[in-house]
Amino acid sequence: LFLATLTYDTLRFEYEDFPETKEPVWILGQKYSVFTEKEEILLDVTSRLWFTYRKNFPAIGGTGPTSDTGWGCMLRCGQMIFAQALVCRHLGRDWRWIKGKRQMDNYFNVLNAFIDKKDSYYSIHQIAQMGVGEGKSIGQWYGPNTVAQVLKKLATFDTWSSLAVHIAMDNTVVMEEIRRLCQSNFPCAGAAACPAVESEVLYNGYPEEARVRDRLSLWKPLVLLIPLRLGLTEINEAYIETLKHCFMMPQSLGVIGGKPNSAHYFIGYVGEELIYLDPHTTQPAVEPGESGCLPDESFHCQHPPCRMSIAELDPSIAVGFFCKTEEDFNDWCQHIKKLALVRGVLPMFELVERQPSHFSNPDVLNLTP
Repeated sequence: LFLATLTYDTLRFEYEDFPETKEPVWILGQKYSVFTEKEEILLDVTSRLWFTYRKNFPAIGGTGPTSDTGWGCMLRCGQMIFAQALVCRHLGRDWRWIKGKRQMDNYFNVLNAFIDKKDSYYSIHQIAQMGVGEGKSIGQWYGPNTVAQVLKKLATFDTWSSLAVHIAMDNTVVMEEIRRLCQSNFPCAGAAACPAVESEVLYNGYPEEARVRDRLSLWKPLVLLIPLRLGLTEINEAYIETLKHCFMMPQSLGVIGGKPNSAHYFIGYVGEELIYLDPHTTQPAVEPGESGCLPDESFHCQHPPCRMSIAELDPSIAVGFFCKTEEDFNDWCQHIKKLALVRGVLPMFELVERQPSHFSNPDVLNLTP
């Protein structure tokens, strides 16, 4: 594909398309100036894992589709938001992908978790087959809530990442539920009581000091996904400022949503425009090379990111956040509480200490048909 073969020289030329504006550019919690940091903006965007339609992968379920063109866009967006969580978990938010530079093993471990084959943790195969349990036949289109529910189920098998995934329903984030989830599954109160064998299994692949540090921590890294409906058929403009603030928080994983039946992964904004990665490009499935190394260039979008007016956003979205530590979560809660006090800003969801008595659990969060 032409877009996948742009060189860095072409990029510098193409990048002039980005608006010359005094407005800051926000990408997943990091702030940039168009005038002085164009290269940094581009490098940040290129470093995100970009998942698109693929063709000629092994048949899903052995006899199913060998391409997800036309139906897999929200599944790919789910992969992108989750890949960002794994990057933050294993590589850090400041990690960058540089073409031709040898990457660390953990990078390939993250990438391998999403490759199009049945035994990858978060492959299109796993998502499509797990979706059957959510009432979606293979090849059927997903909404943001469905893909979030499926990813939560798949994450339980990913012992390497050991994530706590919480999906906040009814526009309500219950702090008590999250603390209970993130502090669960720890067999011992003190590090000394932990059997060495258990830690070897749980933290296989970690450097020694990281293993000790994680054993001392009593907090599983949190992926928080919040499915929301911000209007009936179009986005209520009262939510726009709050949505922008989500991209400004250091815990931001971005937003999955899009236009009706056309999903995008939103990673930031500038002015009144959202910045996003678009899965609607069909690339051939990737096979590991003879050395076992995975050719990875097609998983990084090497042209300027797409932009669209915030007003065009379908009202059905899911917002994502990653809190590696309890301190991160407390900091995120403070951000949300402060935001609720800003005049003229309508909260998109409620943050409460305990579960309200009126809780119900309707699944009404698919994108507008």
